[in-house]
Amino acid sequence: MHSTEAQPKKSMPKRRSQRVRLSIRLLVSGNRPSGHSFSEEVYTIVVNIHGALIVANEPLHVGQLLTVRHIKSGEEQMCRVIQIETPDAANLEVAIEFLQPAPRFWRVAFPPDDWTAQSPEAKQITARPTPLLKPGSASSTSLLKPSQAVSRKLSSTPPSKKFSWM
Repeated sequence: MHSTEAQPKKSMPKRRSQRVRLSIRLLVSGNRPSGHSFSEEVYTIVVNIHGALIVANEPLHVGQLLTVRHIKSGEEQMCRVIQIETPDAANLEVAIEFLQPAPRFWRVAFPPDDWTAQSPEAKQITARPTPLLKPGSASSTSLLKPSQAVSRKLSSTPPSKKFSWM
């Protein structure tokens, strides 16, 4: 006879740091089991301060030590392979973990632990917004609407400088 009582759910371990989906080019190098060295250009799928999930072609193994070099910054970190998935025959998804946490390696500002939507501090208003004044005036009767302030700032910006992030 099967029990109909609910089994206690196993809780998922809390992540040590927030993950960010980000594609960054890296140069990964290490030694093959044969002792021969290799290096391969790879890219990340997900990063955090403790490591990344990368896509690689080189056959790697769990526990293998690697050096990763951020191609744009030139910074290097030692890491260890902690998990390997094979979504297809051509690519391996490899989870790597830095030997020491490296919060600045990815050049991303990671939010502190308490910067989540669930945090009580995130739901509080800490200060009233400051009104925008029209240029050259110091009185509150010369307030700009936010849309006017944005369009004025954009119209004074040369076209080549607008939306450089696009």
